[in-house]
Amino acid sequence: MKGVLLIAHGSRATETEAAFEAIQSMVKAKLPGKAIEIAFMGNSERTVEKGICSLAEKGIAEIKVVPYFLFMGIHMKEDIPGLVAKYAEKYPQIAITMGGHLGIDERLADILVDRING
Repeated sequence: MKGVLLIAHGSRATETEAAFEAIQSMVKAKLPGKAIEIAFMGNSERTVEKGICSLAEKGIAEIKVVPYFLFMGIHMKEDIPGLVAKYAEKYPQIAITMGGHLGIDERLADILVDRING
């Protein structure tokens, strides 16, 4: 079974976790058969470690770590790759890889246009 760990920045505002849980539910609906967990880089007890451990406990053989970040900042360049390497070493039986950030994508421009026109 394959799993996904979606990672967001995190915030002291409690509604951000509920918003990310809504994103998680939408992704789960589009990817039946995949275990989808969420984690935050800070300001939450839902850490990357807990997300990876949760997937590992489910017997997941492959985990794709996907950052929910727009830009290539320090979390994308250093922090998340470092965590992926750390947990890949801790769980050698699991193939842990990292996906790209949201970045420059025409679909994001479409969302902005929708917001502008709405």
